[in-house]
Amino acid sequence: MAQAQTKPIDLYYWPTPNGWKITIMLEECGLPYEIKLINIGKGEQFEPSFLKISPNNRIPAIVDHDGPGGAPISVFESGAILQYLARKTGKFYPSDERKRVAVEEWLFWQMGGLGPMSGQANHFRIYAPEKVEYGINRYTNEVNRLYGVMNRQLADHEYLAGEYSIADIASIGWMKSAERLGQNLNDFPHLKRWHDAVLARPAVERGIAVGSDVPRPNLATDKDAQAVLFGQKSR
Repeated sequence: MAQAQTKPIDLYYWPTPNGWKITIMLEECGLPYEIKLINIGKGEQFEPSFLKISPNNRIPAIVDHDGPGGAPISVFESGAILQYLARKTGKFYPSDERKRVAVEEWLFWQMGGLGPMSGQANHFRIYAPEKVEYGINRYTNEVNRLYGVMNRQLADHEYLAGEYSIADIASIGWMKSAERLGQNLNDFPHLKRWHDAVLARPAVERGIAVGSDVPRPNLATDKDAQAVLFGQKSR
């Protein structure tokens, strides 16, 4: 049985689809946590103290002060954090190996496909200083293909891996931007049913609301934030 969490988990966070994965998971699991805002538009992700926790200079990352053996542990990468919290609590990540494999398939599908392709579509459609038709079409079409993959899976599964899991938690934040990615969820009825059901979960609502009142730069016009987020090279 999972032990009670005695100290809040530090969550290094900014309200983005990747950040929402972890606030949703923490809310679903009922784990206490403390938000450490990392303003990615101002370059706070490059601070040495944060890089010790997240060497890829990306949010989210956590520090669990009640880690294995009672010692603190830091975890970066949203998929790894979801797996860690699921193992810690025994929730949304089945112990049966066949069921666990199904969850991992869809979790890594999100990490390697839905998330990156949605991000590229969003960039070329909304933020790119020049409208590159090839880039817009390439990524908009790939997101459409991925929505079709989800729609087929959800035709005979209530959730991506059968039961509600970290695969659904990982995916839902990226679906909130369907319209700006050039997609119409009405074209994918099974996906839309899943989308509406997951967003209606109270813990999902609470998780997505975290940081919603934080002032954020308009990346379409803020040149300084664009330089930070879109002009990164090796440092």
